[in-house]
Amino acid sequence: MNHMAKKSGKFFLYMMISIAAIISLLPLYWVFSTSLQLTAYQDEDLAQPISYVEASPPKFYPAGISEYIEHWQEARTAEKDGNIELATHHRELMSGIITNSFSMYAYLFKHTNIWRWIFNSFYIAVVVTIGILIIDTMAGYVLAKKRFPGRNLIFWLIVSTMMIPGQVTLVPMFIMVQKLGLFDTHWALIFPDLSMVFGVFLMRQFLLSIPNELLDAARIDGAGEWRTFMTVVIPLSKPALATLGIFTFMNVWNSFLWPIIVLNNADLYTLPVGLKTLQDANLSIFKLLMSGAAVAAIPMIIIFIAFQQYFIKGLTLGGVKE
Repeated sequence: MNHMAKKSGKFFLYMMISIAAIISLLPLYWVFSTSLQLTAYQDEDLAQPISYVEASPPKFYPAGISEYIEHWQEARTAEKDGNIELATHHRELMSGIITNSFSMYAYLFKHTNIWRWIFNSFYIAVVVTIGILIIDTMAGYVLAKKRFPGRNLIFWLIVSTMMIPGQVTLVPMFIMVQKLGLFDTHWALIFPDLSMVFGVFLMRQFLLSIPNELLDAARIDGAGEWRTFMTVVIPLSKPALATLGIFTFMNVWNSFLWPIIVLNNADLYTLPVGLKTLQDANLSIFKLLMSGAAVAAIPMIIIFIAFQQYFIKGLTLGGVKE
């Protein structure tokens, strides 16, 4: 009886998790589905869209799929009947459906600065991620392994700043950026993010789990502080560094509020800010907006799939008691 109850409990748990996963993935599915809907236009400037995107009731899958399958079946039937001309006609229609479905992606890469936006987002995210890994690991190492008066007080003061909403610091940060002459430059995005409180907390908690004996052994062998840090601490911290790096990269890549405040030059826009300009200029062309959102989401999806084990580790890191 207990065995059956456990199996029933597991089944119910997995069912609830599956339902929650499907619900959470629906917005992402809707983005990709909308970006691939069939669309026709009255002119080449995309001024008058006539499409399935705004159909009522809405289409829960790209309309081109059913039409593509229908023409594929017609083409096969025509080939069997020896009607090559009709089969060729249906295959041309199939090709047209594919072209139409991906038309907004072609327009996006041909008529917008999306390549520039992607490059800006990528290199800013890389620079900030490297900076945070270096600075936060050093700070975490000092707070975890060095004994000095007020160490715990400093740590808790740093951690307490996590309770301050980011919106509260926008005005003072903006004033500082202006005073330093960094407004409307990429440095305004890089410098304020070169250190992260969560990163200091994560690295400090992880480094507490490294035995002090390993550090003492390195010092006995004649290693200085820097060599000990580079040859002992860094190699042992790879799981935490990978977790922090992934979270940081995703956070910077998706950042929108701060970049839109400090950037005016369109050539400096990051991808989220650049996609906002598409919405301003083409309020009714949802397929174009969804295509841009899909392009922005694809790198994050790839990173998540490739490094999902580190996301799981990230849920358990930081639980070490001193």
